Amino acid sequence: MTAQLDNQRGASQVSKASRFSVAPMLDWTDRHCRYFHRLLSQHALLYTEMVTSGAILHGSRERHLQFNTAEHPLALQLGGSNPADLAVCAQIVADYCYDEINLNVGCPSDRVQNGRFGACLMAEPQLVAQCVAAMREAVPLPVTVKSRIGIDDRDSYQELTQFIRTVAAAGCETFIVHARKAWLSGLSPKQNRDIPPLRYDMVFQLKQDFPNLEIVINGGIITLESSLELLNQVDGVMLGREIYHNPYLLAEVDRTIFSADHPIQSRQEVVLAMLPYIEQQLQQGERLHSITRHLLGLFHGVDGARAWRRHLSENASKRGADQQVLLDALEFTV
Repeated sequence: MTAQLDNQRGASQVSKASRFSVAPMLDWTDRHCRYFHRLLSQHALLYTEMVTSGAILHGSRERHLQFNTAEHPLALQLGGSNPADLAVCAQIVADYCYDEINLNVGCPSDRVQNGRFGACLMAEPQLVAQCVAAMREAVPLPVTVKSRIGIDDRDSYQELTQFIRTVAAAGCETFIVHARKAWLSGLSPKQNRDIPPLRYDMVFQLKQDFPNLEIVINGGIITLESSLELLNQVDGVMLGREIYHNPYLLAEVDRTIFSADHPIQSRQEVVLAMLPYIEQQLQQGERLHSITRHLLGLFHGVDGARAWRRHLSENASKRGADQQVLLDALEFTV
């Protein structure tokens, strides 16, 4: 009974947190980035980079799955298309105490397509449903799906609703929808984030047609003001690149989106709060640059931002670089 109650509390926590989330971004949202983001927002839902089922089954699980408990609420994004493999991965992920498992059905890169996962799976809703069902059978964690609104010429609203309906019938209750379709050939992943036009109207209509599902919108959102407007139409918003390049935007999320009344830390206070974590990581053999690369945008738009970035970029990768590099960089921002 206690475990069941804990699972219910975890699902409730994730549902509330999904009102605002930071997108999974390959090579960006690693554990250092997430620890930093959590200092800025206590309530936003954070996502890992995509981890493939093969990496979990055959690679270093500790390297791919370890995280700091301070990162909760935290979801792990999985890439894969074999229901049995994903079920085993889900059990492993649950043992690491993540709060949610998200299946990637939105990445359009060639490498991902060759592995038969990502956006190409939108053409196989029954297979996605089997994957979701297998994971839900294996673990009590919420299993969510992140998708596009369509792929290539399969971009009609009818095809999108067929996909949602099929996967929802397998037990998926939350869909994070990037409001652009993906071209699986002819466009790079970067171009697929910008060139296909945004169709927020299709995501809004999904919420109207599937009122019992949690619909989270992603794509092209850059301000908290627009996030609030979108929350009048859907259940949650997910921001990606804007948060990474202007991370201090997260500092306003708890007050603006979650109506929290705790104090907002200054940028300088956030840097000082990072120092004990950085010291610990350096003692474990981590390089300073691996952490500070995520902090480059912290002073975006304020005096001293360029000098802050330059000092970190030029010095954090040097042999023996430590916390003093950040303290020296802070001098440019005062």
